[in-house]
Amino acid sequence: MKNGNGPCPSFWHRISSVWYRHMKVYTKNIVTNGFPPFLEPLIFLFGIGLGLGNYVSTMEGVPYIQFLSLGLILTSAMFTAAFECTYGTYVRLEFEKVYDGMLGAPLTATDLLLGEILWCGTKGLFFATAVLTVISIFGILPIKLFLIVPIIGFLTGIMFAALSLLVTSFVNDINQFNFYSTGFISPMFFFSGVVFSLGSLPPILRIIAELLPLTHTVRLLRMLSVMQLNSMVLVDIGYIVIFTVVMSYLAIRQLKKRLIS
Repeated sequence: MKNGNGPCPSFWHRISSVWYRHMKVYTKNIVTNGFPPFLEPLIFLFGIGLGLGNYVSTMEGVPYIQFLSLGLILTSAMFTAAFECTYGTYVRLEFEKVYDGMLGAPLTATDLLLGEILWCGTKGLFFATAVLTVISIFGILPIKLFLIVPIIGFLTGIMFAALSLLVTSFVNDINQFNFYSTGFISPMFFFSGVVFSLGSLPPILRIIAELLPLTHTVRLLRMLSVMQLNSMVLVDIGYIVIFTVVMSYLAIRQLKKRLIS
């Protein structure tokens, strides 16, 4: 396939160029961009973990501080992906007009949005691994988790990137993101098995929890961390794959209309 100036870049080259652009911009201010989101789960860990740890010694058969740590690792991936593909995407779309310039290159709207999702997956991987590194320094979690956490952090990132892009496609004012962040993302922290076991919830809330995306990555990480695998592994993996594919398809379909209008 060729354009007027020569061969068209490959599909991978096109989406990776979007990823590279975001990486270059992000790392220009790596301390101010990366430190606050990295610090937040650690504050929760030592605030909630050490506080509740005095009253709750174990949960689901592991020390409570370990139970909480595994959940907080993935909330860092969730928050960074959700923020990037809501406020970040909206600013690039409506204020900075970044996408107008990018679409002048041999990129399609689909390439651009898949590059966004890939970038958020990378941020999810990075933040999950960074939080795990600090927690491991204190001896709270085993080193073997470095084989698992980057993968599940990446999956968490792309899940919430796809969902957040879909939300962004319907937003006409940046303040409308408050409904998503405070009404959905923040409550998910408490109802996805991060702070306490889902088994302690009333039946109706357990059903709701099973519909939430964070529930499935947190539970998958917990099962893999102790290698106590059961049929729920397949349920969680299936949910992650289907949710990501469906949300990505819907987000790309909706946002393409805004990008080319």
